[in-house]
Amino acid sequence: MKIAVFCVSYFLTFTTMAQLKPVNSGVYKWSDHPVQVGEDRESRKILEGTSTHLAYLEMHATTQFPGAKPSTAHANDDIEECIIVKEGTMKVIIEGSSVILGAGGVILLMPKQMHSVENAGNSNLTYYVMRYKSKKQMEIARGEAAGGSLMLNADSLTLKPNSRGVVRRYFDRPTAMCDRFEMHMTELNTKGPSHEPHAHEETEIVMVLSGKTEMTIDNTEYNGTAGDFYFINSQLMHGVRNASNEPCSYFIMIWK
Repeated sequence: MKIAVFCVSYFLTFTTMAQLKPVNSGVYKWSDHPVQVGEDRESRKILEGTSTHLAYLEMHATTQFPGAKPSTAHANDDIEECIIVKEGTMKVIIEGSSVILGAGGVILLMPKQMHSVENAGNSNLTYYVMRYKSKKQMEIARGEAAGGSLMLNADSLTLKPNSRGVVRRYFDRPTAMCDRFEMHMTELNTKGPSHEPHAHEETEIVMVLSGKTEMTIDNTEYNGTAGDFYFINSQLMHGVRNASNEPCSYFIMIWK
């Protein structure tokens, strides 16, 4: 019953898109997200609104308990998704092709693709889901030409060292909804900034994986730890820092 209510809530969301407000820049704390508990899973609603380039942006986190039923296979008509595995082992099926993903695994899911996910391990599977629709016309052909949907395990990608730590690049490409969508993981091994504060046209999310971080956004200071993330609207000055002498790591997603 709770799962059915959850699905209905998504339908109602789409009918009221025009009334949504822009997502605020700042930090979104894992501990602040309200939890809805079902029989074999729980969900956390994180945010819903619009942004500079998106007519619709919704984020939530789902935890499937061991033995949970797979999510119902479905396709999004005009919504693209980016899914990030926070913990556990996920089996994802897209258009009949399946992959096992561990923590740090990422899915870039084009619209109109049948898909389902399930807990393939013996512990909780927790993952973030970012659902979005562009203000511009959707271009399926552009997304297909750039590689279509992706299912990426972290350990399949190369770690590249730099003066501050290491970087693991996931993708940098057009999609059906975005002129450009880029995602990478950064690990900072010492206290201090990743780079100098800057601004750009793209909207950005910094999702903290481990350690303690600090972020300046438009002259306001924030802090975040594992599970928290920062939202930075287009053209705002911002800069992320390692807040301690212990390593920290985080995902960065930017799009326009």
